[in-house]
Amino acid sequence: MSHLCLVPIYLGDRQKLLMRLSDELKKLLHMEISHSRPSFDPEMALDKSRGQYNSTSLLRMLLEESSDSADYILGIAGVDLFIPVLTYVFGEAQLDGRAAVVSTHRLRPDVYGLPDDEELLFSRLLTESVHELGHCFGLIHCRMAECVMHASTYVEEVDLKTAGFCPSCRTAVLTA
Repeated sequence: MSHLCLVPIYLGDRQKLLMRLSDELKKLLHMEISHSRPSFDPEMALDKSRGQYNSTSLLRMLLEESSDSADYILGIAGVDLFIPVLTYVFGEAQLDGRAAVVSTHRLRPDVYGLPDDEELLFSRLLTESVHELGHCFGLIHCRMAECVMHASTYVEEVDLKTAGFCPSCRTAVLTA
């Protein structure tokens, strides 16, 4: 059984969200799940001029500190992420690699002026976590809108997806 280590990064009071995510990822992906606090300083990824954290830098830090006992490592960040060519990202992963990071920031309804909704936040976080881990498993973006591997530029597109792989992507994961 593969082992996934979840690393909370500035999650604050959302630890229950992390525990619930662990349970769902274990069921969906059939992986052993553990947790580890980051030993690195996430502030090293902060771009002060943007007020955002560089997701590629966080990926590098996650890899540098990752335990050899974990097959995969997933950072769950409570801060806004970006890559230099995009205004923001929901997450980033190494294609066919070990590490991924997802942000709860732009998945929160209150960021868009809506009431706080923990269920909606959790649904989005689960979907984007599976999506980024799918990249670690070697999957690229899928054309099927409901597949978890479909690309999402806007949060509304995240809401259209399920947390599951379409038959084609599921087959690719099982045969990899």
